[in-house]
Amino acid sequence: SVTWEKPGKETLRVAKTFRVVPRGIDLTIGCSTFPTWNAYPGLFASLVTGNAVVVKPHPQAVLPLAITVEVLQGVLRETGFDPRVVTLAVDTSDRPLAKVLAQRPEVALIDYTGSTGFGDWLEENAHALVFTEKAGVNGVVIDSTNDLTGMVRNLAMSLSLYSGQMCTTPQNLFVPKDGIVAGSERVSFDAVVGALVGAIDALLGEPARAAGVLGAIATDATLHRIDQENAKPGVVRKSAAAANPEFPDARVRTPLVAVVDAADRERYEREAFGPIAFVVRTAGTDESLRLATGEAQREGAITAIVHTTDDAVLAKAEGWARDGKVNLAVNFTGSLLVNQSAAFSDYHVTGGNPSGNASLTDAAFVANRFRVIETRTPLA
Repeated sequence: SVTWEKPGKETLRVAKTFRVVPRGIDLTIGCSTFPTWNAYPGLFASLVTGNAVVVKPHPQAVLPLAITVEVLQGVLRETGFDPRVVTLAVDTSDRPLAKVLAQRPEVALIDYTGSTGFGDWLEENAHALVFTEKAGVNGVVIDSTNDLTGMVRNLAMSLSLYSGQMCTTPQNLFVPKDGIVAGSERVSFDAVVGALVGAIDALLGEPARAAGVLGAIATDATLHRIDQENAKPGVVRKSAAAANPEFPDARVRTPLVAVVDAADRERYEREAFGPIAFVVRTAGTDESLRLATGEAQREGAITAIVHTTDDAVLAKAEGWARDGKVNLAVNFTGSLLVNQSAAFSDYHVTGGNPSGNASLTDAAFVANRFRVIETRTPLA
């Protein structure tokens, strides 16, 4: 509270009190692949700003968020709060609850991670303030490199990790038809593709290591998509089943790599969720950057990578990141992967393209969850 004064013939004095008030109930809608990582930012941002939270896990990933709610309720109880500040709403695929809950008048905030289709519906139809992390088409522009082996090894890991089921996994790799410069040599387009396929084969050649890198395919739709792409032309590495000794019934698949022409945009300029990558043959790096920028603007993108030894190309790539409003990684050739975001030093999603309308987590992600209410009282 403060005392406000306005000098004049008669000094005007007003007592002003300000209170921070939460917006209301938050509905956190979880996803199937990373139920905790993607739910926690919105869940805790709402709690720290005083909002109660209803957690609606994905029907295929209930347990992780059920454990989370159980722990949170225990902490709330121990500290003197009503444990129902956080509650769990479980549904099934046959009887979904998300739309029903999203349209309840008590819901003031919605945090959503998942498919673009339902995310778009929430953004267009929900009355509440909606924070979305959806999906996009993540691009890689390969112009030149001083470490061809390191580059393809890094990309092989990024494409293979969790069998490509991360929203940050690269999908489209743009490579000039005349090849690239690697060190002091020119490497042909086919040789670049061959090096990438070889790196994936080497990474997954040891079954025990492959089991630790790959992941179980979460949905039948992803399996169907893999089978469809396996049957199309241009596939230079088919996706295949891989065994996991710890989970013998798991549906594990290796990455698929297909070569497509830049003109075949209907095939590659859409999200192909899962272990599916397209190497796009372009006229040159300028076309690669133009295509990557366009798809980020139209389809959305969460990550972007450029490999170049040319400062002028790097400057153009930064223009791609700016115009596409996508986070850019430069010359990743070691253990750091574009898939990974550090919790306290990276921004996950920018909120600036169709892949999502919020960033995890900038100040706006938190500050928009409360309001400041003022009381003014004149003083004698």
